[in-house]
Amino acid sequence: MPNANPGDGAHPASCAHAYPLLIKQLLHTPLAVRPQQEIVYRDQVRMTYSTLRERIGRLAGALASLGVKAGDVVAVMDWDSHRYLESYFAVPMMGATLMTANVRLSPDQIAYTLDHSGASVVLVNADFLPSFEPLRERLPKLTAAVLIDDSGAMAMPEGFAGEYEQLLACASPEFVFGDFDENTVATTFYTTGTTGLPKGVYFTHRQIVLHTLATMGALTSASEQGRIHREDVYMPMTPMFHVHAWGIPYIATLLGVKQVYPGRYSPESLIELAVREKVTFSHGVPTLLSMVLSCPASEAADLRGWKIIVGGSALPHSLAQAALARGIDVFAGYGMSETCPVLTISQVGTISDGDPATDLDLRTRAGLPIPLVEVRIVDEQMRDVARDGNSSGEVVVRAPWLTQGYLGNPAASDALWAGGYLHTNDIGTIDGNGYLHITDRLKDVIKTGGEWVSSLELEDLISRHPAVGEVAVIGVSDARWGERPLPLVVLKPGESADLQSIRAHLGKYAANGVISRYAIPERVMFVEAIERTSVGKIDKKLLRARYRAGP
Repeated sequence: MPNANPGDGAHPASCAHAYPLLIKQLLHTPLAVRPQQEIVYRDQVRMTYSTLRERIGRLAGALASLGVKAGDVVAVMDWDSHRYLESYFAVPMMGATLMTANVRLSPDQIAYTLDHSGASVVLVNADFLPSFEPLRERLPKLTAAVLIDDSGAMAMPEGFAGEYEQLLACASPEFVFGDFDENTVATTFYTTGTTGLPKGVYFTHRQIVLHTLATMGALTSASEQGRIHREDVYMPMTPMFHVHAWGIPYIATLLGVKQVYPGRYSPESLIELAVREKVTFSHGVPTLLSMVLSCPASEAADLRGWKIIVGGSALPHSLAQAALARGIDVFAGYGMSETCPVLTISQVGTISDGDPATDLDLRTRAGLPIPLVEVRIVDEQMRDVARDGNSSGEVVVRAPWLTQGYLGNPAASDALWAGGYLHTNDIGTIDGNGYLHITDRLKDVIKTGGEWVSSLELEDLISRHPAVGEVAVIGVSDARWGERPLPLVVLKPGESADLQSIRAHLGKYAANGVISRYAIPERVMFVEAIERTSVGKIDKKLLRARYRAGP
């Protein structure tokens, strides 16, 4: 065999194609092997992958007619739909940047993110017109708006360039998507932190393709538990504006699986679609899974065989047990907006050795690194701590798809990448089998009397109380100890509990050495609801501000 080392005189053919890693390449295989596979939007649309490709071409043509060109930014304000999937492909395939607007932010934050991203065109679902219209005068870079109208009967708002379906009907499906630099920015969106304005993260074509391949490799390599395959039916339960719905729509498309898009989420509609369309693969935050399981409509539904990745916040043991009891293959994943997002997935394999307690424990951990991800647990000097499942430190990571910084924010970008690793601001451990376990956020850990208490661990243990529906634990000021944990507890309907029953419940774990006795709180607040962020996470920033001095 000839030596292929270029240093030894080998040369590529003059007509060889340097195949760039572009999002358009993800369409080749499904169009070749599964062109008639279905894509479903609620009870309104059924179409094939062949139609998807035609509509991607039409959308690109329609956007080009509005003046969109390579380097421009196109924003989307829509529910989870086939249109969003079309935007995932058409916009970046043009060489433009897709901005997925978080419609759950405040009007001021939405205006800031649209303007800061430089969006020149925005696609707006009619449901969001009341919040969008007052913002238009604050968006000087905006040149065109397109209406998305499921009813097909709404009058065109003043100043809009047209309605989505009508514009596509007038455009040709033959738009030519050429090659360009794979390091071209494909997507951008905004993440809300504990302080300041939302921060924009961005990802290139190369990063998204590599994330798709690596995450798909992890999910398809499992022998059974936590596995996705070509016969699955996919439905997101994570908003498509949030980190590309964890990148799973790109994986689903590459695999050519049937895809089901639910529009606006409600537990009833998700269950109805899951049963009717035989959904087998989803992902979402713990709150949404809890809502689905507790919804009356789920009582008669056969949920067996449904595989659900839970992320965004810790997967409590009690919620995992409830899902497993319904035949759901539930397991955790871990990542963040800045990481595109998947870093680890909790696939149990043979490590549990058939022990239910070990199986449950592993399913609720952050999991194993997916291919190409380097995970370290480090101390304050960036030195590795022992991988013994007990030694904790900050989780820092490297992977080829991590955002390279925050848009227009060099100081925050430098802090994110201090020391050449992306800092997650999460505290965790890694055991001898390589499983990552997140024990807390740096900003959420509670320091009481010089000792650290994990809010996540307390939340998990309290959630195992039979009367507890939801719980959040925050640190509040204490004159003697500096800080003490304060659990905020939502009881299950019809259940009752008091401070002493919660303390007695935690006391059993303290007696067994699971937690220290100083971690048992002196106070518990029973509340009607726990505030959450725009993507369904517990809003501890707000809770700490509200209860900073205690109840």
